[in-house]
Amino acid sequence: MTKYYHIDIWGSREDKYRYLNENDFTTIEWKEIFPTSPFYVFIPQNKYLLAEYNQGWKITDIMPVNSVGIVTARDSLTIRWSEQEVQDTVKDFVSLPIEVARQKYDLGKDARDWQVELAQNDLKKNGIENSNIVPILYRPFDIRFTYYTGQTRGFICMPRFEVMGNMLKDNLAIVSARINKSKDCDHFYCSRFITETKCGESTTQSCLFPLYIYPDTQNDQGTLFTERTPNFSQNFLSEIKAKLGYIPTPEKFFYYTYSIFQSPTYRKRYAEFLKIDFPRLPLTSNEQLFNNLAQKGEELVKLHLMESQQLNRLITQYQGEGDNNVTAVTYKPQQQRIYINKTHYFEGIPMEIWEFKIGGYQVLDKWLKDRKKANRSLSLDDILHYQKIVVALTATLKIMKEIDQIIPEWPIQ
Repeated sequence: MTKYYHIDIWGSREDKYRYLNENDFTTIEWKEIFPTSPFYVFIPQNKYLLAEYNQGWKITDIMPVNSVGIVTARDSLTIRWSEQEVQDTVKDFVSLPIEVARQKYDLGKDARDWQVELAQNDLKKNGIENSNIVPILYRPFDIRFTYYTGQTRGFICMPRFEVMGNMLKDNLAIVSARINKSKDCDHFYCSRFITETKCGESTTQSCLFPLYIYPDTQNDQGTLFTERTPNFSQNFLSEIKAKLGYIPTPEKFFYYTYSIFQSPTYRKRYAEFLKIDFPRLPLTSNEQLFNNLAQKGEELVKLHLMESQQLNRLITQYQGEGDNNVTAVTYKPQQQRIYINKTHYFEGIPMEIWEFKIGGYQVLDKWLKDRKKANRSLSLDDILHYQKIVVALTATLKIMKEIDQIIPEWPIQ
């Protein structure tokens, strides 16, 4: 029978060279490993913890309708800061000759799935309707706008309408990813809107899992239902009923799920598995534990959607003189200040909040640097929004710790 062995050599390059020079295949202290289906990972894994983790439900088996976020292929054209900017852009873009539009909007050469002519044809076919201007989750706490027709290889290269179409109405969705390269396994977020493909994970594509599925009235093929239905598999519903004795409301289960995924212990305990596949969710048969976790999850969801009343209690100040142009983002830990230029800064931000990450994005740094890149000046609404992000992150850290305090032991029972 074939056997597999592994070794990690730690240290500087010189240390590694020295070790290899002084040893050969027979003297190295190998560790036997046992790669198993489906990934056959060629590194040591804790097989007992893996068995425990595999008792949970993979999110793709819970919420079968899902996809990666949309790919625009030309963010600079299709993603804008306001509805008015989108309207102005599409009206201008569609009116120009192909090569003039290419040059004016710096669109480069056509690709197989995105071409200036195809983008213009999409807009001409569907008309310039304000109803097609929709918000999009671009990055954590960063909602922008786009023109969305749902046409593949149109204005947007890959709109993923079969999934994203469900987010054009009242809905809620978990944003996660199949893999994660961050040591913190922080690839969990939520949205009420369609999502850009890297909105919640900086190193790979984010996936969106809508809570509700709406009937496809645009391409009706004898639809059997006329109202939205929860995006839960029948096998999963049977399992949760067996656990709790009843089926919770879709929202309550959503909040429970979000709470578990935000648990620091969950992320640390199952880190090696969260890095290689979609997350798995442990279920509980303890109704009180379920309810307590759902309550914390609801608080987090409202914070991350910027819908919580807590956000009105600001904990920072915006100070300085001169303009609000974002020209140089600098954090000064002694003063707990984030400077956006030489004279203006946000004050009252501890290091742990400044360093807080979602999906590998350092939230406060990323939000400002995207605006620096775009040569933007912060409006009063922008300043208020940023201060609310600080509140949201501060409350998030607190609730994450409370979630771990609620869970009596792992694995969850």
